[in-house]
Amino acid sequence: MSHNLYMQRALELAKYGHGRTSPNPMVGAVIVKGGRIIAEGWHKRCGGDHAEVNALRKIGSRAQGATLYVTLEPCSHWGRTPPCTEAIIKAGVKKVVVGVLDPNPRIHGKSVHLLRKAGIKVEVGFLQEKLWSMNEVFNKYITKRMPFVVAKCAQTIDGKIATATGQSKWITSPKSREHAHRKRNEFDAMMVGINTVLQDDPQLNPTRKNKRLKKIVVDSSLRIPLKARLLHTTNPSDVIVATTARASEKKIQQLTNKGVQVWVAPARGEHSHVDLKWLFKELAKNEMAYVLIEGGGRLIGRALKDRLVDRMMIYVAPKIIGDQNALSAMAGLNVQNINQALELKNVRVQKIGDDFLIEGYLT
Repeated sequence: MSHNLYMQRALELAKYGHGRTSPNPMVGAVIVKGGRIIAEGWHKRCGGDHAEVNALRKIGSRAQGATLYVTLEPCSHWGRTPPCTEAIIKAGVKKVVVGVLDPNPRIHGKSVHLLRKAGIKVEVGFLQEKLWSMNEVFNKYITKRMPFVVAKCAQTIDGKIATATGQSKWITSPKSREHAHRKRNEFDAMMVGINTVLQDDPQLNPTRKNKRLKKIVVDSSLRIPLKARLLHTTNPSDVIVATTARASEKKIQQLTNKGVQVWVAPARGEHSHVDLKWLFKELAKNEMAYVLIEGGGRLIGRALKDRLVDRMMIYVAPKIIGDQNALSAMAGLNVQNINQALELKNVRVQKIGDDFLIEGYLT
């Protein structure tokens, strides 16, 4: 087998950690000796052993003289776990084949240097485009110190998320809603605007709980009802309400007494809304690397206008409301010239029942 084939297997292993490793990257490892794979491993969860260590532990002294294939440059510093470079050197591995260098400035190229200094042969650069794409969330988080942001909406063909009277249940099919709920498991945090809470009273729960999911409400005037369902169907400490100095001190105290986190953000714009850029920076500081904006249209529009959204997920139902007063999926961009319209690239379209899911990246 070639380097690329062994690395392809390591990539497949890495994906087993999808939705479980954030803010760490997904990593897979394969150990080869005598022309065959003798051990495999992957990073299973944040705080757990890394892929290389998981693979090495399975074979003990048999790692002596073997070749290690790993999708991402091994770590060389103490974090939640000891440095993987130390384990590799101690195991007596003869050669390490690295898919891509770690974009983390603390590691980038340094681990390769340490391994070579220890007498281990190192080759770098296999399936780089696939491996870089797989860890797009980590790459942005670790280099920009900002979360990777996905904005999701469910709309009619004419771009409406509710009628003029506010009715929105249900635009898309049960299959689409089930698909969207499953996708929630991949994220660290879900975000909605206060109007979504007041209108729909959502719980924001995933289909299964792989990890604790943070729930963020953007609420500039702190209008969230104390009886809102999301305050009672999840651990209160996992709820963050982002507000401004306009908020009532009494209401802040009532929420904090419940265990809810209230963040007072700088206000921005003529309507003194929560500064979303500030908020996303704070989320990154609190190790929320992957954030899903679930609505509504004004919040998504503000995030798009501030160039904070990386990818769109648009569920489209074959329905037409045909009313200019109906609520739009995105609002507030105020494009005057068609050349100013935001564009998506690398667009994918998937059919889900009678609906369609359109995904694309913001240019």
